[in-house]
Amino acid sequence: MDNEHGSELGTQEYWESSYNREIRNYKNHGDVGEIWFDEDSQTRVIDWLLKQEEIGKQSRVLDLGCGNGMFLVALANEGFDQLTGVDYSPKAVELAQNIAADNRLSISYQVADLTQQQDALGQFDVVHDKGTYDAVSLCPENPKEKRALYLDTVEKLLRTADSLFVITSCNWTEEELETSFAGKFAKHHTIPTPTFKFGGKVGNVVTSVVFKKVK
Repeated sequence: MDNEHGSELGTQEYWESSYNREIRNYKNHGDVGEIWFDEDSQTRVIDWLLKQEEIGKQSRVLDLGCGNGMFLVALANEGFDQLTGVDYSPKAVELAQNIAADNRLSISYQVADLTQQQDALGQFDVVHDKGTYDAVSLCPENPKEKRALYLDTVEKLLRTADSLFVITSCNWTEEELETSFAGKFAKHHTIPTPTFKFGGKVGNVVTSVVFKKVK
């Protein structure tokens, strides 16, 4: 994919329409909605987090572009209790709030544009992104500038130098992420994802990488 090429996936209108439809489906059928890509990546990330000694159930976790909130629902079911989700789609936040309430889970959700400064959100021990950096990259207007603003926001949201920024992408390779994040974040760990072989070369359909702030 051309990472500089805009798409409707980078517009708020697309996501508002999509989540408006998913709210109706949830209310009518109890369907929490579709997983954007690689359903197993959520499980891989959560399994990895659960194995980290420095990440406790009281760690503050922020899910960027939370969508229907199922990542945080899964963490809540594992005993995490300091969970926040943000999305720039009010309809996504409404859906996530409905799902959490129906499951009697205490998860905080709010609307936020991550290309704008977000001081009110506070700071976190784990910041998670699955596909949100991808969506920002697909913004039809000034995607390079939007990505830089987004990364500025993420840097401020991390509480300490040991806080973790966990990102899963279907648009960017691990090497591209490392290059794009240089100066702000350094790779801490690679979470293995499925590979494929084509033309004698091995590649990944998705990339999951854990970063820390550059000290």
